[in-house]
Amino acid sequence: MKNIFTYSSALVLGLALVATPDADAQQFSKRKQYNSIGFSLNAMNYFGDVTPVTNFTSLRLGATRVGAGVSITRRFYPRLSGRFGLSYGRISGDDSQAANSEDPDARFRYNRNMTFRNDIFEASAVAVIDLIENRNNYLKRPDFVPYVFVGVAGFYHNPKGLVGKNSLGLSEGSYVPLADLRTEGQDKAYGQTQVSIPFGGGIRYRINRNFDASLEIGWRKTFTDYLDDVGGKYADPSKLSTPSQQYFGRDITRSISQPDNNFNPTKFPGFTNPVSQRGDSGNKTDWYIVTGVTLNYILTPRIKNPKFR
Repeated sequence: MKNIFTYSSALVLGLALVATPDADAQQFSKRKQYNSIGFSLNAMNYFGDVTPVTNFTSLRLGATRVGAGVSITRRFYPRLSGRFGLSYGRISGDDSQAANSEDPDARFRYNRNMTFRNDIFEASAVAVIDLIENRNNYLKRPDFVPYVFVGVAGFYHNPKGLVGKNSLGLSEGSYVPLADLRTEGQDKAYGQTQVSIPFGGGIRYRINRNFDASLEIGWRKTFTDYLDDVGGKYADPSKLSTPSQQYFGRDITRSISQPDNNFNPTKFPGFTNPVSQRGDSGNKTDWYIVTGVTLNYILTPRIKNPKFR
């Protein structure tokens, strides 16, 4: 993950330097600047511990969820725009679907048996760099424009776990908020408000005078390993006092919850011991990806006529 993020960031930042306004770009007067508002329909996926393979390239299409967003964009220079956006979406993961019980490399995750969903609310500010410049006004903009973007975002997330069969009195089929449970015995709950670095690219198509459509894919590099509530080691049972803590911190595992379902618990002796790894030891942070289609409406600039005396 670290290498992919480093290379991608270097590419985007390099393009940004190429697109940095110079003396020639000063000819792009304020009369040619304009604003647009956008409405997006998104598909969201996640990379983390509850995926088929715990690395950046792994995702399960069956876990894709729909989201939406709004944005406002200001064109400042022939290649450079600034965009502020608000979006909502959901990510999800399911060990029983993502991990193969017969695969020696996946049986660990299958036995962990975690199923979660996480609603994410995001506010972002990014620089959008067009790879084809437009020195004219919005009326003479190119029909097709590929672009890249990079910026910063803040997001609020709320992971919830799915309750299965249990003897703890929890309602089967319900979703329980996990952040405050400290399922891995943390001293304090992990933060639900986080920062991420969005980057990616897309292509924009001119529909008519005032409308553009774009297809975009963007990665979010986060700084938390708990989008899925899985990140460290199993907790000491003495720290799991409530039924919800006991279930999601330990009893959800198949070695305990389903020993008679053609699953031999002796395959995983000591699986939930406090020293045992619950999450992937090599995956330090989770990511999410947003793929979206956006319809942009260009707000016709007001042209001030010169005053004559």
